[in-house]
Amino acid sequence: MARVVFFGKPGCQGNARQVELLRASGHVVELRDLRAGPWTAATLRPFFGDMPVADWFNRSAPAVVRGEMRPEALDEPTALSLLLAAPLLIRRPLLQVGERRMAGFVPEAIGAWIGLAAGLPPIGEGCPRR
Repeated sequence: MARVVFFGKPGCQGNARQVELLRASGHVVELRDLRAGPWTAATLRPFFGDMPVADWFNRSAPAVVRGEMRPEALDEPTALSLLLAAPLLIRRPLLQVGERRMAGFVPEAIGAWIGLAAGLPPIGEGCPRR
């Protein structure tokens, strides 16, 4: 069992399903609003590890979907500035267990890290389609 600090968006159905899976796997989940921060480059950057900058972004964010922002074209300082200015651009959820951090809900990676219960319906990062 791990104590997982889960930074998500309240009301997001996808985040709610992810929290349910973590709890069903025996983990204690501490919910935090991703938008509440206060974020700085120093506190946000560790969640991304060695991920490419483009993968730091929520691909469902309206600015990304509409093509107003192209994460692939951004360098690290510019990306961090944009994410700090508009936290809903951040890939969700942000997860922290102890000093280790991760961005996004990739069941295989989370399972290898803290364990996920077997036999539960698959859950990914995206919002459920209606």
